[in-house]
Amino acid sequence: MDYKVSIKEYCNNLGLNLVGFTQCRSFEELRDFFTKRKEQGIENEFEESDIERRVNPFFYKEDGKTIISIAFPYAYENKNNELMYFSKYTQGEDYHQVVSEYLKKICSFIRSLGGEAIYFVDSTGLPERYIAYLCGIGFIGNNGMLITEEYGSYVFLGEIITNLEIKADEPKLSKCENCNLCLKACPTRSILKDHNNPNICLSYITQKKDIEDKWFKLFNGRLFGCDTCQEVCPHNKKVSFSTLKEFKPKEYMKKPNIKELINIGRKDFNEKYKITSCGWRGKNIIQRNALINLSNKNIIDENNIKNINSPYVKEYYFRLLKNSKL
Repeated sequence: MDYKVSIKEYCNNLGLNLVGFTQCRSFEELRDFFTKRKEQGIENEFEESDIERRVNPFFYKEDGKTIISIAFPYAYENKNNELMYFSKYTQGEDYHQVVSEYLKKICSFIRSLGGEAIYFVDSTGLPERYIAYLCGIGFIGNNGMLITEEYGSYVFLGEIITNLEIKADEPKLSKCENCNLCLKACPTRSILKDHNNPNICLSYITQKKDIEDKWFKLFNGRLFGCDTCQEVCPHNKKVSFSTLKEFKPKEYMKKPNIKELINIGRKDFNEKYKITSCGWRGKNIIQRNALINLSNKNIIDENNIKNINSPYVKEYYFRLLKNSKL
């Protein structure tokens, strides 16, 4: 039986057409890279700190033979058209849940072929973009993102490790060449020619708990995430859009109500935002970001915090108020 053909056909029937395979092995070629990042202190709290867990897939499945990478397109449009916006990847249902449901079905199919399989969605330290590159899904761009031919960089990634032995695909060569548009456009200069610094990526800054005052002015409408490097990327100009209904943007995510966000209660937040890909970070972070953006428009006053009970969010209000008077 040709396992590769069978698995690809099954995925295609689910609406997934970017599926690749690579040998399950230790990625020793990345060990120095991760070690240097640790030594330079540019790991962040969202990363796996144990390097062995980052390079060794056998930590997760001892008898693994093949890693399968699958891309899930999520973009329904190219640009954010609102003055204040959520990153495109957050506008539909939570990708952790959505991708997990697809991968569960694929693992079940692999078991029907006589194999064993486990799946991962942003839940291990394994280098998922590098794995996708090895699987021929796309190439890694200057901004560190995986770029596919059909959907650009607007894809989520999921991995499956199986004990079935399947012929590996060939990696794709980078097509960034001498392009430096994302370097020029990055608002925090986190993208550099020789390396990237994820700790000052504005997408990360919108998600971290403690923000230094110097970043406030750079939010520029961003409520969660930052799509700047993707929107200027030539490979994202003429892409196919997602047909996965789960990622269709919710209207209140496409056109956010800033005043509602600032004063939103926990119940309403859980009902509307918890089901999205930014909901995991909690109500206070979204409220804080809404306040920062309102402050940047110079329309922040005490009426904006009348229903805010969080001392954490109120602290940011007073910091913003102080900054506005400097």
